[in-house]
Amino acid sequence: MFLLWFGPLLWTLSAEADFFHFDSISNVSTYYFNYIYCNIWEGECQPNQDDAAQQVPIRDLWAGFPHDYISLLHQWYCSLGQCCESGDCRITNNITGLARDLQIKLHGQHLAQSVVLKAIQGFINNPDSNKPLTLSFHGWSGTGKNFVARIVADNLYRDGVKSECVRLFIAPFHFPHARLVDAYKVQLREAIRDMVLRCPQTLFIFDEAEKLHPGLIDAIKPYMDHYDNVDGVSYRRAIFLFLSNIGGAAINDVALDFWHSGQNREDIGMEDLEHRLRAETMESQGGFAQSELMSGHLIDFFVPFLPLEYRHVRLCARDAYVARGLETDEATLDEVAKAMLYVPKEERLFSAQGCKSIPQRINFFLP
Repeated sequence: MFLLWFGPLLWTLSAEADFFHFDSISNVSTYYFNYIYCNIWEGECQPNQDDAAQQVPIRDLWAGFPHDYISLLHQWYCSLGQCCESGDCRITNNITGLARDLQIKLHGQHLAQSVVLKAIQGFINNPDSNKPLTLSFHGWSGTGKNFVARIVADNLYRDGVKSECVRLFIAPFHFPHARLVDAYKVQLREAIRDMVLRCPQTLFIFDEAEKLHPGLIDAIKPYMDHYDNVDGVSYRRAIFLFLSNIGGAAINDVALDFWHSGQNREDIGMEDLEHRLRAETMESQGGFAQSELMSGHLIDFFVPFLPLEYRHVRLCARDAYVARGLETDEATLDEVAKAMLYVPKEERLFSAQGCKSIPQRINFFLP
């Protein structure tokens, strides 16, 4: 099919060769042959030859080509999903969608909604940033740290977390043995370098970051520092997200104090938590405290995720039903929310699991 379609096009272009500059024909033919060879025939490509960010050749390269043939060839190339206005089809940077999803899908996290949106929007809108964006998410399990990381990926990249521009590392899964930390350092540095070479705006997510070996964090510290490049590669457009449970107790204490004093949780500000989170992280037992990432002040924002209350759990249950196309009622949502464990023992205010098990728990309440 490809030859039936593309063959006549090449024959037609050849027939009109008298109208073209032969240097341009040579360059363009080489470009498209390389693309076809790498991506359709899956040949052995040269470095960067299979880079999906490549654009259709423009300006002087097309000098001498009749407009009709340029449009025809451009239409065919774009039908393969390889050209778009943004310059890299894999990257969407949908800040409007990010704001909407954080507002509608994320419950009980007014600080995370605000800080994550402003940090990413400012970073995306500043092509001359002097370092990568590094955010550290803190809070109990089930409060939305992974959920927000997924929302970020879904709105910055066409293929979301499945994008070749997104890489997830789970500390106890990818780096389980302390004795192999030297080998992990090499593997991690190579992985980050390769990813950024293929996609400068790569999103790196480190889950359970408190379990990372300090030497492993220090090994990648240069990639998050204020360097123009490291060994000829610039990492300034990369985004690093560290997700951990560090500081969860401190966040909960602040939220509980506000409740006891009759204040709204929405009145909790970053000034009430960020310094405490930094101190908690410095004093923790994991790799963070001992790493140069902390001593070098390379984390741009410590993002607190507050413990979730009954009303937030109900909203999570509602979303879980909607996601599965199921109808429900207020009484059922109450039943799901009441089935969760709440702490502290006296106040029974915060869901001990957040919303983490809600999608599975609603199965119990189905008819």
